[in-house]
Amino acid sequence: MNGLIGRKVGMTSIFNEAGQNVACTVIEAHPNVVTQVKTVDSDGYNAVQLAAFDKREKSTTNSLKGHFEKASTAPKKKVVEFRNYPLDKQLGDSIAVDEIFTAGDKVSAVGISKGKGFQGVVKRHGFRGVGDATHGQHNRLRAPGSVGASSWPSKVAKGIRMAGRMGNDTVKVKNLKIVKVLAEKNLILIKGAVPGHNGSFVIIEK
Repeated sequence: MNGLIGRKVGMTSIFNEAGQNVACTVIEAHPNVVTQVKTVDSDGYNAVQLAAFDKREKSTTNSLKGHFEKASTAPKKKVVEFRNYPLDKQLGDSIAVDEIFTAGDKVSAVGISKGKGFQGVVKRHGFRGVGDATHGQHNRLRAPGSVGASSWPSKVAKGIRMAGRMGNDTVKVKNLKIVKVLAEKNLILIKGAVPGHNGSFVIIEK
């Protein structure tokens, strides 16, 4: 699987060949460094470990410092493993954005969605609520309603949709289209929205 580690910058819009205004997400993808190469003989499977975005040495553990020193690179903030990587890369090699992606490619984006805290059933699951027809009850507009039977089975079934923590989950969005690749600026413009807040890490898979 081809891929790179990037960081979400924000959204913008550009005009395509037909003159249409297309909303795009800007992904900053500095050259990724190969920090480990795994093989069937040594690890039981083929994979390449990539790292990106420099990190301060004082914030890096000694074990990770040694790991990055083997690849002759500075400590990195994000490390991701890609199985069966098609490019033939060795330890310490760097991979630029234009080596993998071109305009028109279909990709997948993996990121951590925005955290929304503890939310009720209307926002979290799209419950309709009861509107104005409460027959005088003042606190039932956004309530979840009944959550289970009484005497049997005397418990709430697993998996029932209720209020709780919303967001801050790993989300993968497939079949996104790359509109433009700005190799000299290490930027990728992807049509549509990509999970995560501005500044968060995003894994782009091809």
